[in-house]
Parts: sequence; structure tokens; C-alpha cells
Amino acid sequence: MTLPADAPAPAGWSAAELATLASIAETFVRGDSIRRANLAAAALEAAAEPQQVRQLRLVLRLVESRLANLALVRRKATFRDLSPAERERYLLAWASSLLGLRRSAFHAFRKLLTFIAYADGAGGSNPRLAAMGYRPDAPPVTSSPTPIRAWTLPPPDESGLVTVDADVLVVGSGAGGGVVARDLARAGRSVLVLEAGPLVDEASMPTGELEAYDRLYLNHGFTTTWDGSVTFLAGGAVGGGTLVNWMTCIDSPAAMRTEWARDHGIDGWDEAPALEDVAAIENELGVAEVAAAGTKDAVLLSGAASLGWESARVRRNAVDCTDCGSCGFGCRRGTKQSGIRAHLADAWSAGARVVPNVAVGRVVIGPGGRVVAVEARLVGEDGALTRPVTIAAPQIVIAAGALRTPAILERSGLGHDAIGRHLRIHPVPVVAARMDEPVDMWRGPLQAARVDEFLGPGRAPLPYVIEAAAGHPGLLALALPWEGADAHAAVAGIARYLVPLIAVTRDGGEGRVRATKHGGVRIDYRLDASGQSTLRHALGSMARVARAAGSREIVALGMPPRWFGRGGQSATSDAAFTAFTDAIATFDFSPNRGTVFSAHQMGTARMGASPARHACDPGGRVRESSSADRVVRGLYVADGSLFPTGLGVNPMITIMALARRVGRTVLAEG
Repeated sequence: MTLPADAPAPAGWSAAELATLASIAETFVRGDSIRRANLAAAALEAAAEPQQVRQLRLVLRLVESRLANLALVRRKATFRDLSPAERERYLLAWASSLLGLRRSAFHAFRKLLTFIAYADGAGGSNPRLAAMGYRPDAPPVTSSPTPIRAWTLPPPDESGLVTVDADVLVVGSGAGGGVVARDLARAGRSVLVLEAGPLVDEASMPTGELEAYDRLYLNHGFTTTWDGSVTFLAGGAVGGGTLVNWMTCIDSPAAMRTEWARDHGIDGWDEAPALEDVAAIENELGVAEVAAAGTKDAVLLSGAASLGWESARVRRNAVDCTDCGSCGFGCRRGTKQSGIRAHLADAWSAGARVVPNVAVGRVVIGPGGRVVAVEARLVGEDGALTRPVTIAAPQIVIAAGALRTPAILERSGLGHDAIGRHLRIHPVPVVAARMDEPVDMWRGPLQAARVDEFLGPGRAPLPYVIEAAAGHPGLLALALPWEGADAHAAVAGIARYLVPLIAVTRDGGEGRVRATKHGGVRIDYRLDASGQSTLRHALGSMARVARAAGSREIVALGMPPRWFGRGGQSATSDAAFTAFTDAIATFDFSPNRGTVFSAHQMGTARMGASPARHACDPGGRVRESSSADRVVRGLYVADGSLFPTGLGVNPMITIMALARRVGRTVLAEG
């Protein structure tokens, strides 16, 4: 997807469909509805599966059908015939519908169109941003940019084979791919790193939110479950998630290390050498406690202290940075020690070659069950897949992330039952708290504090950590409750005073990732009873933190949302607050009811000792099937897909430590 100033309509969409989409856009947020409709249609074409696009276009046609509306809303009128107030009631009926497909359609359009309304800077002319007091950071560009330069593949022969002198292909350049590429290159191996996304150096990094999601995030930032109930954030450029994450560095909890070693046979994971790997990684990344907590994090720490809850400042991989909140757009200053400045840069300096814009589809497995090559397609400037290429190597490491690695393995003909299953996402519920003084959540460190009170055994249904989130206008608008255009605008208008609190929960429930025939993936996820109970428990804990810190208005995000201190309700009334916490203790987290985000995806090719239960063995080798303990020779996984369970804390450090483990396996067998 590209973002031209005039935002022309995408090919294939009818004028009637776009007119209806513009009417829906105008109903959600007033103004520039034609531009937003065109951008939304282009985003759907670029990011969604064709089947999903067809379903949403069908919805656009149905709402203009008098007969369909007579059956659905008992009124023989088209959507565009309705008054603005009637349109709002129409959409709100979707949101509360007993039909899951109607709720899915509502949230798909709501999220996309409200996000674009506030993320689209349109050359700095978006009046909504000025009205909410938002001024983006303008960080200077570092004088010592990443050394990485894109390497160009040689032309293929007549069969499409590209001949490259490489000992190892690493597919993916995020936390796992960067570490394993660095370790192999330093050991003298010839390494070629293939990345589906672009290489964006510091000078080229975006400064606006819509452009950042378009260029740096997986699926242009519009990745969701198939039903739209969970919104995912994942990196989609060279550096992967390390390029855009919020830098919170937490090692695996000791209990998790023990569980993985004991219950999943990951030998040594709870012993000294594994801990030494973590120490080495943190040293390489310059991990240290954040020097100063921003206003939103001070709210979190203050509330926890008032309650006597365990809390601390976070440790993160940044150097000399306390005032800029644009880390989710990449780091122009070069202070974030992301892959392009740390492990991947070290790999490049040691001789590894980094090839962006190459989307790997499958691994070719030759006679004797040994890998011989990958089949891929080059990605054009417009994001479209172009000519196919086949690249040969005797060892291949898949590190494309838990949403893409299983699809590559599935397309490669591997039939292990665990491939694509056991998806863990650390489901995140959200509470927004209004403070009396400006917070400017988009300023300062993206995360500087956490509450660990509920990580201990028996303190919650499942463990979780509470953190403060950094929302820029588009992401904030997407998350805020929509109860009508005026109500949504009113909440957005007080954005400077809002503190979003999130809980990173250990999964109760799991999901599945499957390859689609169009080259993408289908993601499904369901919370189980313990997962829903944990999210409700976390809502209550976050509300208590917010009130203890002095918040006078709190909302638990979902549809419908739950409010405290609104509409004349006393914010000092203990009885009113008790009623509020009682209400969110029964919050509905069925699909497209409670708001759920995910920035951590894990477990879809999980590692362990059991051939029947684990797609990869304890060294990261990929198993042929569930029925026998045979591995595909020369094929490995080195990313969050390996996690045998959810972790319950930010996973980057653990991904990197597992990648070091896998790197040793590759070196021993190369």
C-alpha cells in the first residue's frame, strides 16, 4: 500500500461500494470521508485475505439493499438514505448483535476507519490532531546510521534458480533471525538473510503514524484474527519486531524456565549456561533500567505504591534516550538497540548479506529428507509479489515469526500436528484512565514501569504484568470505545489526559495459524474460561491502580464499554467504584466484545522433547511428522514459534536466548 496525497480509489471497487464506505466513515468520524474510504479500501486490498475483502464488500452492498434492511432492521431503506443519527443507531446495532458476523463487520470498519481518521497526517493538515493537542516528535537523525546495506540477488537462470554462495539461509530478520545470523557469521559461515519487508535506515524512517504502520508493520499494521476480534502488532521490515517494539526487556520468569525444562524436555533451560546466554544478550543490547519515568509511567508507579503492590522501572535496550515517544515508528536517533544496530548489524559486519523484499513461500526438501532450497518471490515497491526465485543452501533457519513461520513449514509439505497450532498471543485487555493534568501518553519512554504484583503463583487465575501503553492518535482512536461520533470525538478530545493501562497476560486459551491459498495466513484464537477470567481480573487490577493514582474517570475498553466517574457519577464514591469493579468482573470477552490486543505471538512450531507434541526438537530442528522422531536434515526454527507455552512477560529476550541455542545446533551440524 502507498499513501498518495490524493488517495485515489483502488481498482476493482465500484463507485457505489466506495460511496457506502465513505458514508460509514463519515458516521464513525466526521470529515474527509472520501479520502478515508479510498485509503481503507486500498488497505484492505493490500493487507486482508481476498475472502475477507469479498465479505466486507458484500456487507457494503447489503446495507444498501432495501430488502436486506427490511429483514435485518425492519426498515426498507438504504444506509445512505438514513439520517446521521439513524446511521449511528444502525451501526451500534451491529456492535451489539447476537450474530458474530455482524459484530465482526462493525469492528473491522470501526477500527480501520477511526485509525485512518487520526493516523493520517495528510501533510500535517489533520485538524483532529491539533484539536487533541497532539504534536509528533521530530527526533534528529543519528550521525552514525546502521552499517547494513541491502544486498541484491544475482539474476536467476532459466529455471528460476539463483546461485548464491551461502552456507546458511536465515529467513526472517527479527529478534531470532538477527541473533542466529550474527552467531553463524561470526563463526565463519556464509550467511544470507532473507526478509520479506524493506530495509529502512534511520534517515528513511517515517515520522507519521500512518506511514509508519504502512512501511514497518506486518500487513501494513492491519493484522487481525480471522473474525477481527484480536488486533495484532508485529514488525514487517528488516529488524522485525525489534525495529518497532517498546523495548521492555524481561527475562523468562524462573517458574517458566523450570516448567519448560521439566514438562517439555528443553534440557538445561533452567541451568546456568542458559542464564549466561541471557546475560550476554543483555550486555550486547545495553539493557539497563530506564533513567526517567514519563508521566504515564509515574501514574502507574504512584498507584501501585498507594496499594502496596510490587512494581519497578523497566529495563530496556536503549541508550541515552528519555524524551522521545516515537519508538514505534523506528528510531531515527539510533538510540534503540534494534536489530539494525545490534545483532543484525553485527552479522552484516561479520560478512552476512541482508536481502530485503524477498517473501519466502516454502522450503524445498530433497531426497533423503534434507533441505536443498527455498522458493520465494520478490516484493515490488508497491508491495505486490513479482517474479519467483529459488535460492539453494544446505542449511535453512526459519525465523519469520510465529504468524509466518508455520505457514512456510505447512507449504513445505510438513505434516507435524503441532505446526500452526498452540498459538499463544499474550492477550492484552485495556483500561483508560483520565487524569487531572496532561499526560501526553505519546511523549517520553514508551514504557518505563511495570507492576509485577500478579506474576506470583496464586495471585490471579493466570499470571500477568501491568504496564502503561504509549498510544499515538491512530492507535488510540482505534482502541477507544465508539458509542457515536460525538462521544468518540469527545473522548479523543481529552487524549492528552488519558493513561492507557494494559495487562500482558499469560494465555488461557490458544489459537491456530494456517496458510491460505493466496499466500497469506488465517489466524484463529479463542480464550478459554481461565483466559477470560484472567482478563477480567486484570481489568479490575488496572482500575484499582488508576483510582489509587488519582484518576477521576476510568473506562474498561470493549463493546459496550464500562465507565466509572462518568455522567455525574462521583469519582470519590467507594460504593460506585465497587459497583464498577463488580461490573467488570463479569466483562464479556467473547469475540468482538471485550477489546483485546496482542504484540507477542508465540508457539506455532513449539520446541520440546516429545515427537508427538512438539514440532521442533530441543535443538530447534524441525520434525518431519508427529509419528516418528525424525527431523528434516538442515532445517531449523529460531523465533518465538518455538515457545512451548505462553511466557506471561515481554518475550524478546527469551526469543534471542533460544536463537543462541539454535545457532549452536546449526554450527554443530554444518
